[in-house]
Amino acid sequence: MRFSGIPGLAETKERLIRSVRGGKIAHAQLFIGREGTLNLPMALAFTTYLHCANRTDKDSCGECPACTKNLRYIHPDTHFVFPVSNVKGDKDHDRFRADIMKSWRSFLVAQPFGNFNDWTTSYGGEDKQAIISKEESREIIKSLSLKPFESPVKVMIIWQPESMHPSAANGILKILEEPPVNTFFILVSNNPERLLPTMLSRTQQVTLPMLADEDLDQFLQSQEGLPEARRKQIVTEAGGSVRLALALLDAEEEEDHHQQMADWMRACYKQDVAQLISLADAFHQMDRLQQQALLISTLGLLRETLLASSDASGLLRSRNGEDKFVHDFSKAIPAAAIERGYALLTEASFHLERNGSAKMIFLDTSLQLAKAMN
Repeated sequence: MRFSGIPGLAETKERLIRSVRGGKIAHAQLFIGREGTLNLPMALAFTTYLHCANRTDKDSCGECPACTKNLRYIHPDTHFVFPVSNVKGDKDHDRFRADIMKSWRSFLVAQPFGNFNDWTTSYGGEDKQAIISKEESREIIKSLSLKPFESPVKVMIIWQPESMHPSAANGILKILEEPPVNTFFILVSNNPERLLPTMLSRTQQVTLPMLADEDLDQFLQSQEGLPEARRKQIVTEAGGSVRLALALLDAEEEEDHHQQMADWMRACYKQDVAQLISLADAFHQMDRLQQQALLISTLGLLRETLLASSDASGLLRSRNGEDKFVHDFSKAIPAAAIERGYALLTEASFHLERNGSAKMIFLDTSLQLAKAMN
């Protein structure tokens, strides 16, 4: 991955490039972004830039031996740690590590914007809990105890450190604080609140936002044969997520979720438990992509409602048909309830991605939303 392969986020790219060009690279960085942000692609692009022999003030060259290997994720001085479950029950540790690393590299090549659920599905572990085991802390220390093979620096990327076994997290604290010379840690997290405070304190945080609508729209313009109306709909439903936008692009045209969102929010406001149960059943029948699109669209609706209640109507992006609901809803629901609802829906998206029961997730979220609104 190179910076040029990541849409938008120019400010973050410039900040990372400046740190390298100025020789002021934090030895441990935490790339934070909620589900759908491009924190893993950004970490991969930053690593490619660190290793590149002919980097410019804009990007890695993409052609030197270091770039060639990093773009295939086989550079000997780039190390990866990620959550996994031993689905085959393989007791040969070395063989299992070799096999799962091949799966990881294939995943990064095939789905550069993929998420946790895509990863576990790719190797057949979606039905088992994926974690970073306590043995990994010893592997990290072992890997970093060796001198670099080809590059002046070594990079350790830890994806989803919040899934670390407590013993693994505690086991790397010392090396995280005092790594070997020319060694850099890049932790990539969607839920930093789940990390140990001692781990947070040892890292420099880089927060990545969701893509702006215009950046996602420009990215989708490169897709041939995509009608403008469909492109605009995808931008709205994807909520700044490249991964979801591409999934919606590959799927058949989705129905507009406005009526579903409006019925859901009204039922929560009225505390109509019978309807909430019925809606949870209906949402459960959707496929995972439709469920995520509904959650993200509803998050966008709550954002619009909060803006309307804050007299910031000039920032609204509601389409025809949504405007009236947004303004009416903003008058009935206090801002604190909207903020609580946003947090609840974000948490629901997290659990849905980890293959929780959609019916239970939607029903529990609905009941908590109803309580918050009243």
